[in-house]
Amino acid sequence: MEVFYYVVFGALAAVVAGLELGKSGKDRVATTSAFNSFKNNYVLVYSLMMSGDWLQGPYVYYLYRQYGFDKGDIGRLFIAGFGSSMLFGTIVGSLADKQGRKRACITYCISYILSCITKHSPEYRILMIGRILGGIATSLLFSAFESWLVAEHNKRGFDPQWLSITFSKAIFLGNGLVAIVSGLFANLLAENLGFGPVAPFDAAACFLAIGMAIIMSSWSENYGDTSESKDLMAQFKVAAKAIASDEKIALLGAIQSLFEGSMYTFVFLWTPALSPNEEDIPHGFIFATFMLSSMLGSSIASRLLARKLKVEGYMQIVFSISAVTLVLPVVTNFLVPPSSVKGGSISFGGCLQLLGFCTFEACVGIFWPSIMKMRSQYIPEEARSTIMNFFRIPLNLFVCVVLYNVNAFPITVMFGMCSIFLFMAVILQRRLMVVSDLHKSSTKAQEMIGEDEPLNP
Repeated sequence: MEVFYYVVFGALAAVVAGLELGKSGKDRVATTSAFNSFKNNYVLVYSLMMSGDWLQGPYVYYLYRQYGFDKGDIGRLFIAGFGSSMLFGTIVGSLADKQGRKRACITYCISYILSCITKHSPEYRILMIGRILGGIATSLLFSAFESWLVAEHNKRGFDPQWLSITFSKAIFLGNGLVAIVSGLFANLLAENLGFGPVAPFDAAACFLAIGMAIIMSSWSENYGDTSESKDLMAQFKVAAKAIASDEKIALLGAIQSLFEGSMYTFVFLWTPALSPNEEDIPHGFIFATFMLSSMLGSSIASRLLARKLKVEGYMQIVFSISAVTLVLPVVTNFLVPPSSVKGGSISFGGCLQLLGFCTFEACVGIFWPSIMKMRSQYIPEEARSTIMNFFRIPLNLFVCVVLYNVNAFPITVMFGMCSIFLFMAVILQRRLMVVSDLHKSSTKAQEMIGEDEPLNP
C-alpha cells in the first residue's frame, strides 16, 4: 500500500489526538456525577447499537455477490431497504411517541437481529425481508434513541447545555472509533479467521443483543404525546401541523434532507471516483481514514458547542466547505487529465479527491452533534420521533431515486448535484438563523412587556 495513505491517516490521527488531549478549561463543561453516569450509559448503548450497524456495512454487497446476484438484483435489495425505511419505518418510528421510546429502541434491536439472521439464507425473498426489516430498524436508530435521550435528559433536570456533551461523545465514539474497530473486526472474522461473509452479521446480532439487555435493565420509559384519544393518523396530523406552522422546523427538516441526501450519495460514489480506471485502492483502509476524519469533526464540534458558539452560525461555514469538497471531482476531471491505463495505483487527481473527501467526512462529524443540538431546540417533545421520521421521507425517496439512476448519469453530474444541494443548505441555514433570532427577540420583548404591565395603572 502506498505511503500516501499512511501519511493521511497518520496526520489525521495526530490532529485528533492533539485536539482531545489539548482541551482547555474553555473546552470542558463542569457537570455532575449523576449526569456523567447517565451520559456514559447512553454512549455505551449507542456505541453497541452503532457497532451492530457498522459491522454489517463492509460485507452486505459482497455477501449478495457471493450468493450469485447481479448488480440489478442487489440494487433492488438496497432500494427495498430505503423504501422500507421511508414507508414502514415512518409508521413504526412514529409509534415511539405514543407507545414509548424505550420500547421503540428494543424494537430496533429485535428488527435488526432478525435482519442479520436472514443473511444466512441465499433465497432472494428471504434477503428481501431482511432488507425491509433493516429499513425499519434504520428509521428507529436515527429517531427513537435521540428522542429517548432528549426526553430523559430533561426529565432528570439536567442542564440543557449538557445535551451537546452527550451528542458529541456519542458521535465521536459511535460514528468514529466504533466504526473503525467494527470494520477491522469484520475483516478479522470474515477474512483472517475464515468464517466467511456471514460472520460479521452474526457478530452484529450479538452486540445488538447485549445493547438490548442494557436497555431493558437500565432505561426507564418515556413518551411524547400520551393522550389516549390520539391514534396514529392524529399523531401524523400533529407532526404535519408543527412542520407547516413553524418555519424553523420546516427549515431544519429541509437542511437535514439536503445534507444527508448528499452524504448517502457520496457513500455510493466515492469508490468509482477514486478508481475510475479500476485503480487498486485499499477500500478498508480508506474507509477507516474517513471515519477518523469524522472523529476529527466531532472533536471540533464538541469544542464549538462547549464554547456556546451559535450552531446556526458556524453550520453555514460547514455546509459551504462540504459543498466545495464535493465539487472537487468535477474540477479535477477538467484540470487533471485522467489516465487511460487500467489498474495501477491511485492517480494524482484521486489523491486530491481523497483529501477533499476526508474534509467532507470531517464536516459530517461536525454535522451530527450540531443537527442533534438544533433538533433538541426546535422540535416539540410531544411529536419528536414522528417529526424526525417525517424528515427522513424526502431523504429516503432521494436515495431511492439516486440508486435507481446511478448508472444513468456521469459521476461528475452526481457530485455537482450534491454540491448544489449543499449550497442550498447554506442558504436555508442562514434563513434559519435569521428566523430564530427574530423569534428570540420577539419572545424577549414580550417578556419585558409582561414585566412592565404590573407597574402601569
